[in-house]
Amino acid sequence: MARHPEYQYLDIVEQVLTKGDKRIDRTGVGTLASFGAMMRFDMSDGTFPVYTTKRVYWKTAVKEMLWFLTGQTNIRSLLQENVRIWTDWPLAKYRKETGLDISQEDFEARVLADEEFALAWGDLGPVYGKQWRRWLGPDGREHDQIATVIETLRSNPTSRRMLFHAWNVADLSQMALNPCHNFYQFFVRGMDDDAQSPAKLSLMVGVRSNDLGLGNPFNVCQQAALLAMVAQQVDMVPDELIWVGGDVHLYLNHIELAETILKREPRPFPKLRLLRKPDSIDGYRIEDFEVTGYDPHPAIEAPVAV
Repeated sequence: MARHPEYQYLDIVEQVLTKGDKRIDRTGVGTLASFGAMMRFDMSDGTFPVYTTKRVYWKTAVKEMLWFLTGQTNIRSLLQENVRIWTDWPLAKYRKETGLDISQEDFEARVLADEEFALAWGDLGPVYGKQWRRWLGPDGREHDQIATVIETLRSNPTSRRMLFHAWNVADLSQMALNPCHNFYQFFVRGMDDDAQSPAKLSLMVGVRSNDLGLGNPFNVCQQAALLAMVAQQVDMVPDELIWVGGDVHLYLNHIELAETILKREPRPFPKLRLLRKPDSIDGYRIEDFEVTGYDPHPAIEAPVAV
């Protein structure tokens, strides 16, 4: 019997937990860190790699990916979808600059209720979506990297230039958080097969810095969703999601989380089906994602390091 693919993740967690280098990081929380990791997930049979050793809120993860694809950078539209994963950064900035000890709930309520307040305090700077969809060139022209990749997949699917990234050096200082998952490259195989069989699309994601406890489960799930969407848009089928990590780390306040999931047995991954094909990559909604057979172990609450 084949080994469950989630063990790739658990092996990385165990390696970092037992052999990681202890260090003080940007957040001040501290981490155990290792350098260099890879995982491969076969999606060719409809498998959706959502980890099972703790519940992953896959709808929230996919909503974040859909938000990236809009090119937006303000948390207001995320909060309207009940997604709170980016609030910590603008909230910390607001508290620091105003001296007000406002609660997260009150801050989010103000962002939702007051558009001017949201414009002033809810923007994250030129983060992922801005770079993916509206990269600003030195001549003032905006470049839509996602649209370019999709067009190349249709017109020249054996190209070695089907990629996009968010590491815009000139904009880094203006971002609430520098891009962690910052390099996406596509690869097509099966172009010479019988025309009755659609070509197979794979995606490799390069991650410079990865929080194994909270970030990695979210990222893998949403990147798998992206592969499914792009494949559908170009009339291909998902093949492999390949994840490559640079600095992979466990925050010191996530040690108990890591020890807990390592004691749990992975359960079968769920299946993903897209219920319709929108006219473009911009047309997807969370209601388009049908996930079946997801039966994870209980969720584990853990703090986000800001």
